[in-house]
Amino acid sequence: MILVTGGTGFLGSHLLRKLVNVGQQVRALYRKEIPHQVKDIQHKIEWIQGDVLDVVALEDAMQGVDKVYHCAAVVSFTPGDHDRMMKVNIEGTANVVNLAIDAGGVRKLVHVSSVAALGRAKAGKLDESCEWQDSKNNSKYAVSKYFSEMEVWRGRAEGLNVAIVNPSIILGAGYWSDGSGALIKNAWKEFPYYTQGINGFTDVRDVAEIMYRLMESDIDGERFVISTANWKYYDLFREMATQLGKKPPHIPVKPWLAEIVWRMETLKSKITGKKSILTKETARTAQMQVFYNNDKIQQALPDFTFTPLEQTIADMCKAFLREQQQRS
Repeated sequence: MILVTGGTGFLGSHLLRKLVNVGQQVRALYRKEIPHQVKDIQHKIEWIQGDVLDVVALEDAMQGVDKVYHCAAVVSFTPGDHDRMMKVNIEGTANVVNLAIDAGGVRKLVHVSSVAALGRAKAGKLDESCEWQDSKNNSKYAVSKYFSEMEVWRGRAEGLNVAIVNPSIILGAGYWSDGSGALIKNAWKEFPYYTQGINGFTDVRDVAEIMYRLMESDIDGERFVISTANWKYYDLFREMATQLGKKPPHIPVKPWLAEIVWRMETLKSKITGKKSILTKETARTAQMQVFYNNDKIQQALPDFTFTPLEQTIADMCKAFLREQQQRS
Protein backbone atom coordinates (compact mmCIF):
# COMPACT_ATOMS: atom_id res chain seq x y z
CA MET A 1 0.00 0.00 0.00
CA ILE A 2 1.19 3.49 -0.88
CA LEU A 3 0.35 6.60 1.13
CA VAL A 4 0.32 10.01 -0.53
CA THR A 5 0.08 13.14 1.59
CA GLY A 6 -0.99 16.28 -0.23
CA GLY A 7 -2.79 14.21 -2.84
CA THR A 8 -5.44 16.89 -3.34
CA GLY A 9 -2.84 19.51 -4.27
CA PHE A 10 -1.27 20.37 -7.60
CA LEU A 11 1.71 18.00 -7.63
CA GLY A 12 -0.03 15.40 -5.45
CA SER A 13 -2.97 15.06 -7.82
CA HIS A 14 -0.64 14.44 -10.77
CA LEU A 15 1.27 11.89 -8.71
CA LEU A 16 -1.97 10.09 -7.81
CA ARG A 17 -2.82 9.87 -11.50
CA LYS A 18 0.61 8.43 -12.27
CA LEU A 19 0.35 5.81 -9.51
CA VAL A 20 -3.17 4.78 -10.50
CA ASN A 21 -2.15 4.52 -14.15
CA VAL A 22 0.63 2.05 -13.31
CA GLY A 23 -1.72 -0.04 -11.18
CA GLN A 24 -0.47 0.87 -7.72
CA GLN A 25 -2.66 0.47 -4.63
CA VAL A 26 -2.96 4.00 -3.30
CA ARG A 27 -4.24 5.67 -0.15
CA ALA A 28 -4.44 9.45 0.13
CA LEU A 29 -5.29 12.05 2.74
CA TYR A 30 -7.83 14.77 2.09
CA ARG A 31 -8.76 17.65 4.39
CA LYS A 32 -12.23 18.84 3.34
CA GLU A 33 -13.10 17.66 -0.13
CA ILE A 34 -11.67 15.80 -3.09
CA PRO A 35 -10.90 18.24 -5.93
CA HIS A 36 -12.43 17.88 -9.36
CA GLN A 37 -8.95 17.33 -10.83
CA VAL A 38 -9.00 13.74 -9.54
CA LYS A 39 -12.75 13.01 -9.64
CA ASP A 40 -12.33 10.61 -12.54
CA ILE A 41 -9.89 8.40 -10.59
CA GLN A 42 -11.13 8.93 -7.04
CA HIS A 43 -12.86 5.53 -6.98
CA LYS A 44 -9.45 3.90 -7.49
CA ILE A 45 -8.00 5.54 -4.38
CA GLU A 46 -8.62 4.84 -0.71
CA TRP A 47 -9.32 8.21 0.89
CA ILE A 48 -8.80 9.09 4.55
CA GLN A 49 -9.92 12.43 5.91
CA GLY A 50 -7.23 14.27 7.82
CA ASP A 51 -3.99 16.13 7.35
CA VAL A 52 -0.36 15.94 8.41
CA LEU A 53 -1.07 17.85 11.64
CA ASP A 54 -3.78 15.33 12.60
CA VAL A 55 -1.60 12.67 14.20
CA VAL A 56 -4.48 10.26 14.84
CA ALA A 57 -5.70 10.31 11.23
CA LEU A 58 -2.12 10.12 9.97
CA GLU A 59 -1.39 7.13 12.17
CA ASP A 60 -4.47 5.36 10.80
CA ALA A 61 -3.43 6.21 7.25
CA MET A 62 0.03 4.75 7.83
CA GLN A 63 -1.28 1.27 8.71
CA GLY A 64 -0.17 -1.38 6.22
CA VAL A 65 1.80 1.16 4.18
CA ASP A 66 5.22 0.34 2.76
CA LYS A 67 5.85 3.44 0.62
CA VAL A 68 5.16 7.08 1.47
CA TYR A 69 5.15 10.07 -0.85
CA HIS A 70 5.11 13.26 1.22
CA CYS A 71 3.76 16.05 -0.97
CA ALA A 72 1.72 17.98 1.59
CA ALA A 73 2.96 21.53 2.14
CA VAL A 74 1.82 25.10 2.27
CA VAL A 75 3.34 27.24 -0.48
CA SER A 76 2.81 30.92 0.19
CA PHE A 77 4.67 34.20 0.04
CA THR A 78 1.92 36.10 1.81
CA PRO A 79 2.95 37.31 5.29
CA GLY A 80 -0.36 36.29 6.86
CA ASP A 81 0.27 32.65 5.91
CA HIS A 82 3.78 32.38 7.36
CA ASP A 83 2.92 30.90 10.78
CA ARG A 84 0.64 28.24 9.33
CA MET A 85 3.18 27.45 6.61
CA MET A 86 5.97 26.92 9.11
CA LYS A 87 3.77 24.65 11.22
CA VAL A 88 2.48 22.51 8.36
CA ASN A 89 5.76 22.24 6.50
CA ILE A 90 8.02 21.51 9.47
CA GLU A 91 5.81 19.95 12.14
CA GLY A 92 3.76 18.13 9.51
CA THR A 93 6.89 16.61 7.99
CA ALA A 94 8.11 15.59 11.45
CA ASN A 95 4.79 13.80 12.01
CA VAL A 96 5.04 11.93 8.72
CA VAL A 97 8.63 10.88 9.45
CA ASN A 98 7.90 9.80 13.03
CA LEU A 99 4.83 7.76 12.13
CA ALA A 100 6.55 6.18 9.13
CA ILE A 101 9.28 4.97 11.50
CA ASP A 102 6.79 3.85 14.16
CA ALA A 103 4.69 1.94 11.61
CA GLY A 104 7.62 -0.38 11.06
CA GLY A 105 6.73 -1.49 7.55
CA VAL A 106 7.57 1.65 5.57
CA ARG A 107 10.42 0.80 3.25
CA LYS A 108 10.93 4.26 1.76
CA LEU A 109 9.85 7.89 1.95
CA VAL A 110 10.06 10.22 -1.04
CA HIS A 111 9.83 13.79 0.17
CA VAL A 112 8.93 16.82 -1.94
CA SER A 113 11.13 19.75 -1.03
CA SER A 114 12.02 22.69 -3.27
CA VAL A 115 15.03 24.33 -4.86
CA ALA A 116 14.26 27.09 -2.36
CA ALA A 117 15.73 24.78 0.30
CA LEU A 118 19.12 25.07 -1.41
CA GLY A 119 19.22 28.68 -0.24
CA ARG A 120 19.62 31.87 -2.18
CA ALA A 121 22.45 33.59 -0.39
CA LYS A 122 23.45 34.84 -3.80
CA ALA A 123 22.34 34.50 -7.38
CA GLY A 124 24.22 32.12 -9.66
CA LYS A 125 24.47 28.38 -10.25
CA LEU A 126 22.91 26.09 -7.68
CA ASP A 127 22.86 22.32 -7.29
CA GLU A 128 22.49 19.65 -4.61
CA SER A 129 25.91 20.40 -3.13
CA CYS A 130 24.89 23.90 -2.02
CA GLU A 131 24.90 24.38 1.71
CA TRP A 132 22.17 26.43 3.35
CA GLN A 133 23.16 29.93 4.40
CA ASP A 134 20.99 32.42 6.20
CA SER A 135 20.26 35.31 3.87
CA LYS A 136 17.70 38.05 3.29
CA ASN A 137 17.23 36.43 -0.14
CA ASN A 138 15.71 33.32 1.48
CA SER A 139 11.93 33.49 1.64
CA LYS A 140 9.94 32.22 4.62
CA TYR A 141 8.86 29.38 2.34
CA ALA A 142 12.51 28.52 1.71
CA VAL A 143 13.18 28.45 5.45
CA SER A 144 10.20 26.14 6.01
CA LYS A 145 11.36 23.72 3.31
CA TYR A 146 14.94 23.71 4.60
CA PHE A 147 13.82 22.73 8.09
CA SER A 148 11.37 20.17 6.70
CA GLU A 149 14.33 18.55 4.92
CA MET A 150 16.15 18.43 8.25
CA GLU A 151 13.28 16.34 9.62
CA VAL A 152 13.64 13.91 6.71
CA TRP A 153 17.40 13.60 7.23
CA ARG A 154 16.73 12.95 10.91
CA GLY A 155 14.40 10.15 9.87
CA ARG A 156 17.13 8.62 7.75
CA ALA A 157 19.51 8.75 10.70
CA GLU A 158 16.86 6.77 12.60
CA GLY A 159 16.72 4.06 9.93
CA LEU A 160 14.23 5.29 7.33
CA ASN A 161 15.18 5.03 3.64
CA VAL A 162 14.57 8.39 1.97
CA ALA A 163 14.94 10.32 -1.25
CA ILE A 164 14.26 14.03 -1.65
CA VAL A 165 13.28 15.94 -4.77
CA ASN A 166 13.95 19.67 -5.06
CA PRO A 167 11.77 20.91 -7.92
CA SER A 168 12.19 24.35 -9.40
CA ILE A 169 9.00 26.26 -10.33
CA ILE A 170 6.51 23.55 -11.33
CA LEU A 171 4.35 24.17 -14.39
CA GLY A 172 1.24 22.27 -15.35
CA ALA A 173 -2.48 22.34 -16.01
CA GLY A 174 -5.15 22.90 -13.38
CA TYR A 175 -5.31 24.87 -10.15
CA TRP A 176 -5.43 28.14 -12.06
CA SER A 177 -5.78 30.31 -8.98
CA ASP A 178 -2.56 29.21 -7.30
CA GLY A 179 1.10 28.87 -8.08
CA SER A 180 2.14 28.51 -11.70
CA GLY A 181 -1.49 28.23 -12.78
CA ALA A 182 -1.96 31.85 -11.75
CA LEU A 183 0.78 32.80 -14.21
CA ILE A 184 -1.44 31.59 -17.03
CA LYS A 185 -4.28 33.73 -15.71
CA ASN A 186 -1.97 36.75 -15.64
CA ALA A 187 -0.95 36.10 -19.25
CA TRP A 188 -4.64 35.76 -20.16
CA LYS A 189 -5.32 39.17 -18.57
CA GLU A 190 -2.33 40.62 -20.44
CA PHE A 191 -0.44 41.57 -17.29
CA PRO A 192 2.01 44.15 -18.72
CA TYR A 193 5.02 43.76 -16.40
CA TYR A 194 8.00 41.46 -16.58
CA THR A 195 11.22 41.25 -14.57
CA GLN A 196 14.81 40.77 -15.62
CA GLY A 197 15.11 37.61 -13.53
CA ILE A 198 15.97 34.05 -14.53
CA ASN A 199 14.73 30.90 -12.81
CA GLY A 200 14.35 27.18 -13.30
CA PHE A 201 11.07 25.63 -14.46
CA THR A 202 9.85 22.06 -14.85
CA ASP A 203 6.77 20.05 -15.84
CA VAL A 204 4.56 18.67 -13.04
CA ARG A 205 4.21 15.37 -14.93
CA ASP A 206 7.99 15.01 -15.00
CA VAL A 207 8.25 15.60 -11.26
CA ALA A 208 5.64 12.90 -10.63
CA GLU A 209 7.44 10.50 -12.97
CA ILE A 210 10.81 11.10 -11.31
CA MET A 211 9.31 10.60 -7.85
CA TYR A 212 7.85 7.28 -8.95
CA ARG A 213 11.16 6.14 -10.44
CA LEU A 214 13.09 7.15 -7.31
CA MET A 215 10.65 5.26 -5.12
CA GLU A 216 11.02 2.12 -7.22
CA SER A 217 14.83 2.39 -7.30
CA ASP A 218 17.37 1.43 -4.65
CA ILE A 219 18.48 5.05 -4.30
CA ASP A 220 18.62 6.12 -0.65
CA GLY A 221 19.86 9.18 1.19
CA GLU A 222 20.05 11.43 -1.85
CA ARG A 223 18.32 14.59 -2.98
CA PHE A 224 17.85 15.76 -6.55
CA VAL A 225 17.28 19.09 -8.23
CA ILE A 226 14.38 18.68 -10.65
CA SER A 227 14.55 21.47 -13.22
CA THR A 228 14.06 21.23 -16.97
CA ALA A 229 15.67 24.49 -18.01
CA ASN A 230 16.54 27.98 -16.83
CA TRP A 231 14.45 30.63 -18.53
CA LYS A 232 14.07 34.37 -18.32
CA TYR A 233 10.71 35.31 -16.82
CA TYR A 234 10.08 37.41 -19.90
CA ASP A 235 10.53 34.41 -22.19
CA LEU A 236 8.13 32.38 -20.03
CA PHE A 237 5.42 35.06 -20.04
CA ARG A 238 5.89 35.74 -23.74
CA GLU A 239 5.48 32.05 -24.56
CA MET A 240 2.32 31.86 -22.47
CA ALA A 241 0.86 34.98 -24.07
CA THR A 242 1.68 33.72 -27.55
CA GLN A 243 0.01 30.36 -26.91
CA LEU A 244 -3.08 32.14 -25.56
CA GLY A 245 -3.22 34.64 -28.40
CA LYS A 246 -2.67 37.53 -26.02
CA LYS A 247 -0.36 40.54 -25.91
CA PRO A 248 2.94 39.69 -24.22
CA PRO A 249 4.29 41.76 -21.33
CA HIS A 250 6.05 44.93 -22.44
CA ILE A 251 7.01 46.92 -19.33
CA PRO A 252 10.35 45.87 -17.80
CA VAL A 253 10.30 46.05 -14.03
CA LYS A 254 13.38 47.63 -12.53
CA PRO A 255 13.97 47.05 -8.80
CA TRP A 256 12.56 50.48 -7.88
CA LEU A 257 9.44 49.84 -9.95
CA ALA A 258 9.05 46.37 -8.44
CA GLU A 259 8.81 47.98 -5.00
CA ILE A 260 5.94 50.12 -6.24
CA VAL A 261 4.12 47.35 -8.13
CA TRP A 262 4.11 44.83 -5.26
CA ARG A 263 2.71 47.48 -2.95
CA MET A 264 -0.02 48.28 -5.47
CA GLU A 265 -0.85 44.58 -5.83
CA THR A 266 -0.92 44.16 -2.04
CA LEU A 267 -3.37 47.04 -1.71
CA LYS A 268 -5.50 45.61 -4.51
CA SER A 269 -5.48 42.21 -2.77
CA LYS A 270 -6.67 43.74 0.48
CA ILE A 271 -9.51 45.53 -1.30
CA THR A 272 -10.67 42.57 -3.39
CA GLY A 273 -9.88 39.82 -0.89
CA LYS A 274 -8.06 37.89 -3.62
CA LYS A 275 -4.49 36.76 -3.12
CA SER A 276 -1.89 38.21 -5.45
CA ILE A 277 1.05 36.20 -6.76
CA LEU A 278 3.09 39.41 -6.57
CA THR A 279 4.20 40.04 -3.00
CA LYS A 280 7.25 41.63 -1.44
CA GLU A 281 9.07 38.27 -1.51
CA THR A 282 8.10 37.26 -5.04
CA ALA A 283 8.84 40.72 -6.44
CA ARG A 284 12.36 40.67 -5.04
CA THR A 285 13.24 37.07 -5.86
CA ALA A 286 11.92 37.56 -9.41
CA GLN A 287 14.74 40.04 -9.97
CA MET A 288 17.39 37.41 -9.23
CA GLN A 289 19.14 35.39 -11.90
CA VAL A 290 19.41 31.82 -10.65
CA PHE A 291 20.54 28.79 -12.65
CA TYR A 292 19.78 25.25 -11.49
CA ASN A 293 21.84 22.23 -12.54
CA ASN A 294 19.95 18.97 -13.21
CA ASP A 295 22.98 16.78 -13.99
CA LYS A 296 22.57 14.60 -10.89
CA ILE A 297 19.05 13.36 -11.66
CA GLN A 298 19.95 12.75 -15.30
CA GLN A 299 22.89 10.62 -14.18
CA ALA A 300 20.72 8.73 -11.67
CA LEU A 301 17.95 8.15 -14.24
CA PRO A 302 19.77 8.09 -17.60
CA ASP A 303 16.72 6.89 -19.54
CA PHE A 304 14.57 9.79 -18.38
CA THR A 305 13.96 12.75 -20.69
CA PHE A 306 12.52 16.06 -19.54
CA THR A 307 9.52 17.48 -21.37
CA PRO A 308 10.56 20.66 -23.24
CA LEU A 309 9.15 23.76 -21.57
CA GLU A 310 7.59 24.86 -24.86
CA GLN A 311 5.50 21.67 -24.83
CA THR A 312 4.61 22.08 -21.16
CA ILE A 313 3.37 25.63 -21.74
CA ALA A 314 1.45 24.61 -24.88
CA ASP A 315 -0.33 21.86 -22.92
CA MET A 316 -1.12 24.26 -20.07
CA CYS A 317 -2.57 26.86 -22.41
CA LYS A 318 -4.67 24.29 -24.28
CA ALA A 319 -6.14 23.05 -20.99
CA PHE A 320 -6.81 26.60 -19.82
CA LEU A 321 -8.51 27.58 -23.08
CA ARG A 322 -10.59 24.40 -23.00
CA GLU A 323 -11.86 25.26 -19.52
CA GLN A 324 -12.59 28.82 -20.61
CA GLN A 325 -14.70 27.52 -23.47
CA GLN A 326 -16.58 25.13 -21.18
CA ARG A 327 -17.48 28.01 -18.85
CA SER A 328 -18.70 30.29 -21.64
